[in-house]
Amino acid sequence: MPGPLEGIQILSFCTALSGPFCTMILGDMGAEVIKIETIGEGDRTRNSSHKINGVGTYFLSVNRGKKSITLNLKEESAKAIVFDLVKQVDVLTENFRPGVMKRLGFDYETLSKINPRLVYASISGFGQTGPFSHKPAYDMIAQGMGGVVSITGLEEPGTPHVRVGYSIGDMAAGMFAAIGIQAALLGREKTGEGQWVDVSMLDSQVALCENAIVRYFATGEIPKPQGSRHPLSTPFQVYDTKDKPLIVVANSEKLWGNFCRAAEKEEWIADERYKTRDLRLANYPKFNQEMSALMRTRTYEDWVNRFETHEVMYAPVNNIEEVTQHPQVLARNMISEVEHPVAGKHKIVNSPIKFSKTPARVEKAAPELGANTHEILSRKLGMSDTDIEKLKKANII
Repeated sequence: MPGPLEGIQILSFCTALSGPFCTMILGDMGAEVIKIETIGEGDRTRNSSHKINGVGTYFLSVNRGKKSITLNLKEESAKAIVFDLVKQVDVLTENFRPGVMKRLGFDYETLSKINPRLVYASISGFGQTGPFSHKPAYDMIAQGMGGVVSITGLEEPGTPHVRVGYSIGDMAAGMFAAIGIQAALLGREKTGEGQWVDVSMLDSQVALCENAIVRYFATGEIPKPQGSRHPLSTPFQVYDTKDKPLIVVANSEKLWGNFCRAAEKEEWIADERYKTRDLRLANYPKFNQEMSALMRTRTYEDWVNRFETHEVMYAPVNNIEEVTQHPQVLARNMISEVEHPVAGKHKIVNSPIKFSKTPARVEKAAPELGANTHEILSRKLGMSDTDIEKLKKANII
């Protein structure tokens, strides 16, 4: 069966991470993604550090299954090709700073006149409006300004703040853009018209901080870093055992009772300091001291055996190698292998979205620069081989 977005065509001006991550999600679900790249250069992540046979792993990881067409957008003939493609596609995506697409002549107002059904998605650091809209942004900028860094890291005073361990600033914006695009496509079915989807990295970080923000409004207290613990429940964090770390979650009285029996600490069930979640939170400093000491009395394996017997919720702190080898991850086909003409066979992460009838698929590697230029111009625009050769000689494609 084809993917659920089979037949949807996307023209992508995206580079780096946020935009390519967005179109990767849509491509995995069956959309045809045509990636427009600059002649001889392409997406800058093609040459990022950490390579496989000279191809950047950054590029390989978020551009699988796409098609690449190279254009010299300084030339009017190349711009004409874009206009012709816009007439045919359903979606256009871009992640430049506001104003760049207008300077190129590809702003929403212009292109929506060419194709009123076009869904036009812009991802930027701060959005298309507001006093910061034209400022540049990277992942760390969005994480810092959006509040994420202020609540991430160790809770001890004097310890430095840290960023989230992956580019959640870019990737959250990409995910929200993918959601917005699909909603706009659904809306188009009702109205017959496309629209402009405006997603910012900063807005996306604020959205993900929803619980912390609502707690601030409710209490007036500014949330602080909590380490691995949950601010509203305990035990709900990483503990050291005799040999390696272990996550314990007992955020209900049933789970708390199960933990106490597994740990041979039944007296804690009725302890006036610890018998409810609110009491454990109110007495957290003492509670954490006793819990930490208790968890260090046994090995990881000993605790796991006890937790399995007493139905305690727990998890390991897997490193990335352990994640890629985990039986549940493998059972869900979350690791795929594709073949690139230069990088060769390499493993990538599969789509986490599972459909019962229209499965998402990761079957093709990221494209070589300009690999599909001839195909796109021939199949979509009806150009002859002679016409295409002339464009190549004129440095237009």
